[in-house]
Amino acid sequence: MRTVLSDKKKVVALAAACLSSLMFGLEISSVPVILPTLEKVLRGNFKDMQWIMNAYTIACTTVLMAAGTLADRYGRRRIFIISVVLFGLTSLVCGLARSVGVLIVSRALQGVSGGAMLICQVAVLSQLFGAGKERSVAFGWWGIVFGVGLGFGPIIGGLIVAVSSWEWVFLVHVVLAVVVVALILAGVEESGDPLAHRLDVWGIVSLSAAVFCLTWWITQGGVVVMGVGVVSFVVFLVVERRHERPMFDFSVFRIREFAGAILGSVGMNFSFWPFMIYLPLYFQMGLGYGAVKAGLSLLAYTLPTLVVAPLGERLALRYRAGNVIPLGMFAIGVGFLLMRWGCGVVGASWLTMLPGELMAGIGLGLTNTPVTNTTTAAVAEDRAGMASGIDMSARLITLAINIALMGVILVEGVEAALRRRVGGDVDGLRRMAEEIAAGHGVGGGVANAVLVQGFEGVLLYGGLGVMLLAGVSYVIFNRRRNRIVDVHGSVPEPTAKI
Repeated sequence: MRTVLSDKKKVVALAAACLSSLMFGLEISSVPVILPTLEKVLRGNFKDMQWIMNAYTIACTTVLMAAGTLADRYGRRRIFIISVVLFGLTSLVCGLARSVGVLIVSRALQGVSGGAMLICQVAVLSQLFGAGKERSVAFGWWGIVFGVGLGFGPIIGGLIVAVSSWEWVFLVHVVLAVVVVALILAGVEESGDPLAHRLDVWGIVSLSAAVFCLTWWITQGGVVVMGVGVVSFVVFLVVERRHERPMFDFSVFRIREFAGAILGSVGMNFSFWPFMIYLPLYFQMGLGYGAVKAGLSLLAYTLPTLVVAPLGERLALRYRAGNVIPLGMFAIGVGFLLMRWGCGVVGASWLTMLPGELMAGIGLGLTNTPVTNTTTAAVAEDRAGMASGIDMSARLITLAINIALMGVILVEGVEAALRRRVGGDVDGLRRMAEEIAAGHGVGGGVANAVLVQGFEGVLLYGGLGVMLLAGVSYVIFNRRRNRIVDVHGSVPEPTAKI
């Protein structure tokens, strides 16, 4: 790091981006481990637990594109500071929540600030670190620290519940936010896009409504809600094509590197990250592990993302991101199929899940940093905010939808298994399936058996889906080479060797 990043202010700026990425990563991976605790303490149900996570991800999606535009227009440093302060304040509210409703609302507010914070990290790093090795090193460290948050989040969440209380899973970010703001003030210089104009309000509103309605329809049903979602998405497409400076510029999808990398963003969040919500439930409810042991068992799933991230970037520089990103997604799929085998064998334990967890984590590590670097390097530097906004939106929209879909698949799988084993009326079986999926009454016998069958369906869906996306991504990356065109119609110099 010293040989490449010699400027002390750049090092401080990188530290600010990395520490804030640690906060964001911890908030994703530590919360799933405490969901069973929250369900008991706050008297929630299975759908409540889904919405504690989905409120965060949908809110992140809502603000991402707005944050990218605001950062470009009013200054990335300024928006970065505001977002970190708000993340600290909303984390305080989450920690003080005493009901499911309050926690869901405060998680949504936390997601708004977290999404803005995340987009500013990528935009600041993209602007501050130039092409080649310097940018690779910066994003490599950013990916490593993000991986630390994601990798150690489960065990940190479990330990916090064991030695203190669930509130501190949120309250720790109040302290970290103070440190991050100090680092930003010391090391980040103001930057922006001189061509940025007005905020794309209709685009933001229509996209947010479409994602929210689709997620609500998946979890709650309702023809009217689905209709509103479809109309909102059509409005979004029309608005973005007519807007002078759209937040979601479809012209960048003509760049094969950008389009292929975006499928990598979708692939990671199609299977790996949404299953992060349900894997702790399997360890705690299916295998009977406590919070700490479940967190330790999850390390095999998340730690490879930390260890392999630098290797993924080096491989992308040497063998092209167009080969490494699809390979990483395919490895995630293989890992899911191995986990499906591991949870279905007689005497299933963390040991039988270990090979699949490791393979999926390695695949994620190979994919994550090359995707981020490729999407931002494929467009002109002054549009880094827009490009990273599309990247993160693709990730979080896919995450929110698949958290909901995996929940539906889990409940449907449990219900189908119950129908084969015990029979009964449809409504009664559905209620029983939701109770079992949430871990109620699971302690052996039929309940455990049907819960495992539900998880097998989720793992099959995640594995085959991400493999399909890997194939499509490979085809896009390796189609006839185009010249890289920025959103203003000019042809910039390559910003990184990808």
